Amino acid sequence: MAHIVVLGAGLSGAIMAYEMKAKLRPEDKITVVTRDPVYHFVPSNPWVAVGWRKREDVEVDLAPILAKKGIAFKPVAATKLNAEANSIDLEDGSSIAYDYLIIATGPELAFDEIEGLGPHAGHTQSVCHVGHAEKAAASFEAFCKNPGPIIIGAVQGASCFGPAYEFLFIVETELRRRKIRDKVPMTFVTAEPYIGHLGLDGVGDTKGLLESEMRQHHIKWMTSTRVKKVEPGKMTVEEIADDGSVKATKELPFGFSMMLPAFRGIPAVRGIEGLSNPRGFTIVDKHQRNPKFKNIFAVGVCVAIPPTGPTPVPCGVPKTGFMIESMVTATAANVGQVLRGQEPSHEATWNAVCLADFGDSGVAFVAQPQIPPRNVNWSSSGKWVHNAKVGFEKYFLRKMRKGTSETLYEKAFLDLLGINKLKEVKNG
Repeated sequence: MAHIVVLGAGLSGAIMAYEMKAKLRPEDKITVVTRDPVYHFVPSNPWVAVGWRKREDVEVDLAPILAKKGIAFKPVAATKLNAEANSIDLEDGSSIAYDYLIIATGPELAFDEIEGLGPHAGHTQSVCHVGHAEKAAASFEAFCKNPGPIIIGAVQGASCFGPAYEFLFIVETELRRRKIRDKVPMTFVTAEPYIGHLGLDGVGDTKGLLESEMRQHHIKWMTSTRVKKVEPGKMTVEEIADDGSVKATKELPFGFSMMLPAFRGIPAVRGIEGLSNPRGFTIVDKHQRNPKFKNIFAVGVCVAIPPTGPTPVPCGVPKTGFMIESMVTATAANVGQVLRGQEPSHEATWNAVCLADFGDSGVAFVAQPQIPPRNVNWSSSGKWVHNAKVGFEKYFLRKMRKGTSETLYEKAFLDLLGINKLKEVKNG
């Protein structure tokens, strides 16, 4: 008998548990360890932050679903991974032993790396967690009673740019609906070297599509920009030249701001030699397996991926839902092989497939593989993207509540969107 522990129950961890359960032998046991017993559909957070969704609309109570599937559940935060001893210390003073560990924690949000950043001790909002999105919604409501400048974007070291673009245009749409758009100057501030870089060196014509959308909606932008500090109503930023020097320092006023932070690995897995990189992300080989600790695998945002290339301001590489699900499927198959005395042979596709909702339109893109050069490099825009994103949200939450182990993202995109390019991705 083997005990498999899945650490984390967000997008990657929850579906990892479902898929891993299907690959176990009858005598094996699986336990999910997570600090939060309730799953939240993170892609809906930009909608929560403007009041288009409520928290309960995007929640899934995991305990009864996991119980029905015969998966043990321990909703207690991890404090320290003891990789040599095959155990995890937990916040309640207990520990849990494992034979195989799958790290699916997602990231820690590094708000503290910039003075004044973040929704807790700082002066900017976030859509990285549903709790942050609720706080942003309250702040946005107050802002709309006394409108002024808005700054939205992603700081240096960020690796998740899509939600920043989404929230930018969702806010713009909501301001128009409230008839106060004319009172709100909007600026997009990003570490990316150009609009639409996305941490991927662009996909298809994302540069042209997103620049065009910003011009049409009267949104200014600043690229290769580093946030120095944030004070109440004022953000100090530095524009960085290609050689890394500071071209200009500017003070930008704002009445409301949402800035995505940089990510790092959670404290419980950081600083373990051979397991994590300097940012605390878990190092894996092509089979999602750590090279040093052969009984540890990792999936999702916590996985270490090098950037596509040097940029004047550091930009990380995003892990899209489609890419994460391919990691999950490969990992479940590989652990299943190891349990049966075989060497792992499955590899994640690491393709990027994304729907970016803009409130009443949007941009979709496909990158196969995610890191260029690519076999498929496609992007498109239109009102259909918004409708598809809404449909996909309903589809995914329904599947989560049923506890299905099928690959959700690929099926949802192919069935709901019917894009020929996505069929090309599926068929390779």
